[in-house]
Amino acid sequence: MQRVLIVGADAAGMSAAHQMLRTAGGTGRELAVTVIDRGQHTSYSACGIPYWISGEVDSGDDLVARTAEEHRDAGIEMRLGTEAVAADLAARELTLADGEVLEFDELVVATGAEALIPEWALDASGELLPGVGPVKTLNDGAAWLDRFEEAGSGSHVVIVGAGYIGVEVAEAALRRGVGVTVVTRGHGLASLEPALQERVSLAMCDAGAEVVLEAEVTGLDVVDGRVAGVRWTGGEREADLVVLAAGVRPATGFLAGSGVPLGPRGHLRPDPHGRVCEHVWAAGDCCEVRRRLDDSWVFRPLGTHANKHGRALGDSLAGGSLAFGGVTDTSVTRFAACEEYLEIARTGLSLAEANAAGFDPVAVTTEGSTASGYMPDADPISLWVLADRPTRRLLGVQVIGGRGAGKRIDAAAAVLWHGGTVDDLAWMDLAYAPPFATAWDVLQVAARRVAERL
Repeated sequence: MQRVLIVGADAAGMSAAHQMLRTAGGTGRELAVTVIDRGQHTSYSACGIPYWISGEVDSGDDLVARTAEEHRDAGIEMRLGTEAVAADLAARELTLADGEVLEFDELVVATGAEALIPEWALDASGELLPGVGPVKTLNDGAAWLDRFEEAGSGSHVVIVGAGYIGVEVAEAALRRGVGVTVVTRGHGLASLEPALQERVSLAMCDAGAEVVLEAEVTGLDVVDGRVAGVRWTGGEREADLVVLAAGVRPATGFLAGSGVPLGPRGHLRPDPHGRVCEHVWAAGDCCEVRRRLDDSWVFRPLGTHANKHGRALGDSLAGGSLAFGGVTDTSVTRFAACEEYLEIARTGLSLAEANAAGFDPVAVTTEGSTASGYMPDADPISLWVLADRPTRRLLGVQVIGGRGAGKRIDAAAAVLWHGGTVDDLAWMDLAYAPPFATAWDVLQVAARRVAERL
């Protein structure tokens, strides 16, 4: 009986656990699978937490895909509230916070990522100040529901960071009638080109949020043990709550000194089957992944990658051959507060990344509508398309627009996945009817314009 120990009970870890048992049933391997996690929840959608906070999702339970009991029913030993603090690869042992030592034949690291917590957010004892916290776990989501309820609709929240979580929580707070200030080091949604970044910032301002760009938070004002204000380079304001949304880092600290190789920022770099080194496997947000377009390692903590990565790992560990094919850097979100509704999506390389990878990039921005102009549901849409001049290869697409804009990115991602050209995208057979698109879909018009420029 081969002992498989999985650290982490969310998307990657549990996908791996179930897949290895399914594959083992076909390959004849006997596996004893144990999963440990320092939290109390399994297989939940962290990406759904902002929509729970906004009230669109009724309960945190709705975000749980499978409970611990359901995993146990499938033959997996679950140990929650159990934290790994050290690993010894030579001895194949994992030490827990309570001193217990677990032996393994194969170790799967699926610990995910943890929120970055700046020192100014902590009190003298190292605990988060009341009214301050990240949006990362179900416990975080429950805490924010309580904080917003206690503060009331006339309160004010400062959101530190303008990535996807920052934008989504800003939407949630505005929906709750809470005043919002977003403070970011850059221009927000750093993966977008500058013109599209500006449109998101303007939409947030039009919805009533204050957006402070190129600013660094330097400290908090605290009154009676609670946050009362936020200070940043060049400004300050009173605030009742502070959301920490400035990014995450891999939760791999327990591997220090273990002999497991880590990347320069603490990430694991598994092969397409999930192998890191002999007897050690990894998947999910604790890992970097290969970007197909330039064969570079990138950190993209997304549930879709974690599930696919975990499934390939589980199959391979149990004797199968599934492989995780990397990413094209595809993502989508929205900002839908008050009358503003924007869908925001991207795939592929930015202009700077294309230049760095040695391409000869050409970019064109095209304006259009999400449906035939005579239809009442037609909304504006803007598409930025990037291609390589000598090969005509599609390198990247970014989209911002009204309802129906965002998921157009999937057609572009499919072309990128297969190394296609802008001509391939321009001439694909995409669905058409007046409520959904123009006769030449605006995505294909944008690709055609880049093709003509080439």
